[in-house]
Amino acid sequence: MVAQREVSAWRPRVPGVVEVFHARFTEYAYPMHVHDAWTLLIVDDGAVRYDLDRHEHGTPHDTVSLLPPHVPHNGSSATPDGFRKRVIYLDATQLDESLIGPAVDGPDLVDPVLRRRVGLLHTALEHPGDELEAASRLALIGERLRGHLRPRLLDRLPDDRPGPARGVAHSLRELLDARLVQGLALDEAAQLVHAHPAHLVRAFSGTFGIAPHQYLMSRRVDRARRLLLDGHPPSEVAAATGFYDQSHLTRHFKRLVGVAPGRYRVRSR
Repeated sequence: MVAQREVSAWRPRVPGVVEVFHARFTEYAYPMHVHDAWTLLIVDDGAVRYDLDRHEHGTPHDTVSLLPPHVPHNGSSATPDGFRKRVIYLDATQLDESLIGPAVDGPDLVDPVLRRRVGLLHTALEHPGDELEAASRLALIGERLRGHLRPRLLDRLPDDRPGPARGVAHSLRELLDARLVQGLALDEAAQLVHAHPAHLVRAFSGTFGIAPHQYLMSRRVDRARRLLLDGHPPSEVAAATGFYDQSHLTRHFKRLVGVAPGRYRVRSR
């Protein structure tokens, strides 16, 4: 089989929607990465298997998957012929951060009504001028998602008090978020959080399930996607998102998104 990678992405003028992303992949696997937005996903052909918070999940045809922000996940085809998916990235105005834990507990929602509504929202988002319809459909989807997630809050035990390793890991994540473009050397980070570099890497990887450099590159690629969809050229985007040059951006972008930045920008609407 000849490997196929077809993508289409755009930023609609609908409050709450960060990006719409459609893709058809045959032989491609997403490495472990994070997003800064909620990922609302449906698969139209094939199926996807993925790991979220160190647990394996899948997306059969009748499922709506909701992956929370800042939680590492990967993805690959669960069928020989690949998969075709439609994704909407939602910002924090649609779902509160308190719902991240419940979403991690059960990201795959078998809900025919919800799936139909997500499909109709995608259709509305494809047509400029239908922003009122899209916003209306998004409001109903958000309400239904919260209906799934909020009851789970009562079933979750309070988080244990953070231990030393967890505290160090969160401190490093805050530093990486603050120095997203400038970058951060491991030795400097270790000095700032008062931890040995090796311990710092182990603590971060153990707490979040992703290495610090993977987390940083994921955040940078997310920012690059938004700028590309706004019409900025890859060379300009590379400098604005902390990559050494355009080839550096291309290498990491293609690894995490499946296509090169130039092609992604051309295929945007």
